Amino acid sequence: MSNIELAKSRDFGEIINDTFIFIRQNFKPLLKYFFIFCGFFFLAAAVTSVMQQLKITSINNNVDANTYRQNNPFALFGLSFFLNVFFIWIEYISITTTVLAYIVLYKQKGNAVPEMDEMWGYFKFYFLKLLGASFILGILIMVAAVFCLLPAVYLYPIFALIPPIMVMENASFGYAFNQSFKLIKENWWVTFGTLIVVIIVLYVASLVVIMPAAILRGVSLYSSFTKGTSVSTSATVITTLLSQIAHVFYILPTVAASLCYFNLNENKEGTGLIERINQFGTNTPDANIKPEEY
Repeated sequence: MSNIELAKSRDFGEIINDTFIFIRQNFKPLLKYFFIFCGFFFLAAAVTSVMQQLKITSINNNVDANTYRQNNPFALFGLSFFLNVFFIWIEYISITTTVLAYIVLYKQKGNAVPEMDEMWGYFKFYFLKLLGASFILGILIMVAAVFCLLPAVYLYPIFALIPPIMVMENASFGYAFNQSFKLIKENWWVTFGTLIVVIIVLYVASLVVIMPAAILRGVSLYSSFTKGTSVSTSATVITTLLSQIAHVFYILPTVAASLCYFNLNENKEGTGLIERINQFGTNTPDANIKPEEY
């Protein structure tokens, strides 16, 4: 199977299908760069998640847990909780930056795998920019959710386009914010439907990874309630670590959002077609690329 063309117009089914094709074709290099650039935050999130879950287990194992929680309503919101939230946030941004850097370099190099120094250059250039953008977008989503859930749902696919725009077009947050509304006009449902389907796949895939340990933890919880024993520490640790491993599936929505961007940008601007016209007479055509139909 030939490498897919990124900058092209796609319908709903093609975006989802090409998301999985792209990941399958680039699975090894994507996974390698995932652990190289996200590995530290991945481990930090895993350690703090285990610390937090062990703290919860310790409280639940307390013979007078209900009284303890009543007397200490903020017992669960300690240092481990805030560190866990922080590192999961940073981990997600590092995954988003890594995948977007890979995609833009992959496109620039004519569907070739980027080199390490190229990836590092893009990662360190965009990481803080995307981190700041995610902070602002997170606040806007929370404000929208406070007033009503529907504005937050409406904004989700629009905001999902902002990181790809910032990286693909080397744009500022302000430009990407305005451009996302411009691109998604009359295409909101396609973008929203695509991202929702991918998120459902992400959720199911995560469940498959977590399910064995979750069953073990469920049995341990049942035993603790019926026999008065303590919840198994090993079951808690295994479940938490498998939940963390499932974070690798965060690659899925980032690739899907990128293909949504390419689709919308092609429909509005036709940049992919312009690039191919400019290449006439300069490059040898790839026989594996099928011509688009309009």
